[in-house]
Amino acid sequence: MAVEEEGLRVFQSVKIKIGEAKNLPSYPGPNKMRDCYCTVNLDQEEVFRTKIVEKSLCPFYGEDFYCEIPRRFRQLAFYIFDRDVFRRASIIGKVAIQKEDLPKYHNRDTWFQLQHVDADSEVQGKVHLELRLNEVITDTGIVCHKLATRILECQGLPIVNGQCDPYATVTLAGPYRSEAKKTKVKKKTNNPQFDEVFYFEVTRPSSYSRKSHFDFEEEDVDKLEIRVDLWNASNLKFGDEFLGELRVPLQVLRQSSSHKAWYFLQPRDNGSKNLKPGDLGSLRLNVVYTEDHVFSSDSYSPLRDLLLKSADVEPVSASAAHVLGEVCREKQEAAIPLVRLFLHYGRVVPFISAIASAEVQRTQVIGRHGAVANDGARNGPAPWTPCHPEGTSHPTLSSRDPNTIFRGNSLTSKCIDETMKLAGMQYLHVTLKPTIEEICQSHKPCEIDPVKLKDGESLESNMETLRQYVDRVFNVITKSGVSCPTVMCDIFFSLREAAAKRFQDDLDVRYTAVSSFIFLRFFAPAILSPNLFQLTPHHTDPQTSRTLTLISKTIQTLGSLSKSKSASFKESYMATFYEFFNEQKYADAVKNFLDLISSSGRRDPKSVEQPLLLKEGFMIKRAQGRKRFGMKNFKKRWFRLTNHEFTYQRNKGDPPLCSIPIENILAVEPLEEESFKMKNMFQVIQPERALYIQANNCVEAKAWIDVLTKVSQCNQKRLTVYHPSAYLNGHWLCCRASSDTATGCSPCTSGLPANIQLDIDGDRETERIYSLFNSYMSKLEKMQEACGSRSVYDGPEQEEYSTFIIDDPQETYKTLRQVIAGVGALEQEHAQYKRDKFKRTKYGSQEHPIGDKSFQSYIRQQSEVSTHSM
Repeated sequence: MAVEEEGLRVFQSVKIKIGEAKNLPSYPGPNKMRDCYCTVNLDQEEVFRTKIVEKSLCPFYGEDFYCEIPRRFRQLAFYIFDRDVFRRASIIGKVAIQKEDLPKYHNRDTWFQLQHVDADSEVQGKVHLELRLNEVITDTGIVCHKLATRILECQGLPIVNGQCDPYATVTLAGPYRSEAKKTKVKKKTNNPQFDEVFYFEVTRPSSYSRKSHFDFEEEDVDKLEIRVDLWNASNLKFGDEFLGELRVPLQVLRQSSSHKAWYFLQPRDNGSKNLKPGDLGSLRLNVVYTEDHVFSSDSYSPLRDLLLKSADVEPVSASAAHVLGEVCREKQEAAIPLVRLFLHYGRVVPFISAIASAEVQRTQVIGRHGAVANDGARNGPAPWTPCHPEGTSHPTLSSRDPNTIFRGNSLTSKCIDETMKLAGMQYLHVTLKPTIEEICQSHKPCEIDPVKLKDGESLESNMETLRQYVDRVFNVITKSGVSCPTVMCDIFFSLREAAAKRFQDDLDVRYTAVSSFIFLRFFAPAILSPNLFQLTPHHTDPQTSRTLTLISKTIQTLGSLSKSKSASFKESYMATFYEFFNEQKYADAVKNFLDLISSSGRRDPKSVEQPLLLKEGFMIKRAQGRKRFGMKNFKKRWFRLTNHEFTYQRNKGDPPLCSIPIENILAVEPLEEESFKMKNMFQVIQPERALYIQANNCVEAKAWIDVLTKVSQCNQKRLTVYHPSAYLNGHWLCCRASSDTATGCSPCTSGLPANIQLDIDGDRETERIYSLFNSYMSKLEKMQEACGSRSVYDGPEQEEYSTFIIDDPQETYKTLRQVIAGVGALEQEHAQYKRDKFKRTKYGSQEHPIGDKSFQSYIRQQSEVSTHSM
C-alpha cells in the first residue's frame, strides 16, 4: 500500500533485527531478574512484539521483523517492557528514532541507550488551527482587539488503553495572564472534527488611542501565545491522559490578521527534561528503512524492457540484469529486485536458466588444454579463459569439483535463493510447520554430545528421540514433491539439464545440482532458524534450538548424497548418530524426490488441492446480522484463512462458528473509521452481507486485506464498486442510500493478481533497480572502460578490470550504454519532480505540518541544491 503524492507513489518498508538488551536495571526485590519483551511501534501504534525472555537483565531476542508501512509516520520507537508476577507490564525504557534520522543507522548494528518514558513525551498526531485578530468597536465606540481561535480538527491521535475520546483546551497565555477554554469531548475517534471557535480579548479598551495603539499594544500582543493541549477523556480515577500540545506565538499575526495551518503535536516542555540518560541499559538494533518513489509505468519502459530481454541476450553476461549483478557490491542486492521483477512478468525461469547455464559452462575441470575454473573465492563466478602464458595466469582461477557447483555466492545462487523464498514459502509451511511446532511444544531433550549431557539425561534415549524427529522431518520432505511450486520445479529442471550436459561422466551431478538448493539452502536453514521463515512466531529456546540444529545437520547430509557420509561431520558423535541412516532406502528416497521436483512433466493438479493455511490470528469482528433479532456487537475471535475458506472461532483449535467459502468473497476493502469510530477496520463483502473486522494495527490490517484479496482474485462475481462505510440506522453512511442492497458508490481498489507472479509491483522493482544502477554509476563507467580495453588489447588484464565478467566486450558495451542512458533519463525525472515539489509545497499544509522535522531537512537540502546550481 503506497502513500500517494502528486505525480507518484511512495512505498515505505522497514526491516528490523532486534538483537539484545544489556544492563537493564535490576528488579527492586529479592529476585533481581526481570521478564522482559520488546515492542516495535510506528509512532504510538504497536506493530510487533517479541517473545518474553525470562529471568534476565541482558535478554537476547534475536528476532527479525519486516513490514510495509501503509501510512505516514514521524518516528520508529522500541519499548522494553517488564512483566511482573501478576502478569502486569510496565515500561523500563525506550529507543525512539526520528524518521529523518533513520538513514544514519541504515543496515548497521547499533547500540542505543534506553531513554526514560513519561506521559508528557509520548505524543503523536496533528491539529488544524486558525487564528484571526479582529478589530471590534464596542457599544460605547471604543475600539479593542479580539483573537478568534478556531480548532477545526485533529488527525492521527494515539489510542490509549483501547479507546480515544479526545478534547482540546485552548489557552491564551502571557507574562501576566492565562485564560483557558475547552472543546466538547468527541467520543470514539482519533480523528476528531471539532470546528469550535473561542474568543479572547487581547487589548485593553481604556488604553486605546489611534496614535499610540501600535507602539504600545503590539509589544503586548507579541508576548502572548496560544497553547492548545489535547487530552483523552478517561474514565479512570487517575485522570485524563495528555496527548500532546502546540504553542503558537501571536507574532505570526504581525504580517497578516489571520493565520491558518496544520501543526504536529509536541511533547510538553518538561517531558523527560530532568531525567538522566544511560542508567536504563541499552538495546542493539539493526534497522533498514526503504522509501521508493515510483512514477507512472511509462517512465520505466526503456529500462524495464532492457532488463526483461536479458534472458535472450547472447551471451547472457552482456545483459542488463547480469551487468547489475557485476556492479553491485553484494550479489543479493541485485538478486532481490531482479527476481521480483522477472516473477512479475513471468521471465524468472528463462533468466535463471540462462545465467545458470553460463555459470556451469564457466565451471571447468583442468584438462589437457589447460582450461581452468573459478574457485569461488570472490562474490560470483570468474570468466573462464584459457591459461595465460607462464607468469601471467589469472589469480582467481582454479579447478572446481562438479559436486560444488552453485554453492558459492554467485548471481545464480542468490537469484534461486530469492525465488525459493518468494515462491516456496507456502510450500515450506505446508511441509514443515506441523512437525516443527510439535518439536517445539514437546520440548524433549535430544542432546547427543556426551560432554553436553545434563544430569539425569540418557544418551540412548536422547538419540532415539532425535532419530524419530529426523525420520519424521525426512519423510515429510521427501513425500512433498507433488506440492513443490511449478516455478521451482522448472528452475530445478534447467539446473539438472545444464549440469548433466556439462559433466556427462558424473552420474550424480544431476542430483547434487538440485540438492544444493532444495536441501542446503531451503529446508536445512528453515529447520535451523524457523522464526526467520515464519514457521515459529519467535526465536526458539536454547534446548529446542539445539535439537533443531542437530536435525538440520542430519537432513543436510542426507540430502547432499555425498559419497562419504561420516566424513561430512567434524564431530564424532554426529558420525556415530548418522550410522542410523546408512541405509540405501534414504539415498533412494532423496533421489526419487529430486527426480520428481526436477522433472519436466507436470504433476496431477488435483494432488495439491489440499487446504493450505495462509494466515491466522485474533481479530475483532462485528456480528453479521445473520439472525433477524440479536445484538450486533463486537467480539474477539480467532480467524483462519486457507485457500478453501475463511473461518472464525472462539479460540484457536475450536470448531468454526462461521465459514465463508472463498468463492463467496466478492471484495475485500478498508472500512472508513467513521462507521464505528474504530481504526484499522476492513470488510469482507459476501453476496448477502458484509463481515466487518478490526485488525490489531495498520500493518496487520494491510496484510489481511492483501492475502484475502489475493486468494479471492479469480472469483467470477467480484465487485467493481463497493460502499466504503457501513450500513447503519437504515442507510449507508457513505452515500446515504436507504436500501441495504444499493449498488456501491466507490470503485473497488485494484486487486492483486491471483498467482505468485504478483504480489509484486513491477514499477517499484524497476525503480529499485534504477537506484542500484545510479548508486554504482562509477562501476558502470569503469566496466565500459574495461570493455574498451579488452576490445583493443587482448593481453593480460589490468587488475582493476579483472573483477568483471565480460565475455563479449562489444555487446556488453552496447548494453552499458543503454543502461546509462535509461538511468540518466530517470535521474532527470526525479530531479524535476523534486524541483516541482519544492516550488509547490507549503510548510503548514496537511501533508507537511509545522513541526515536521523531516520536511525541514528536505527544505534545507533543496535550498542547498538550488544555491549550488545557481
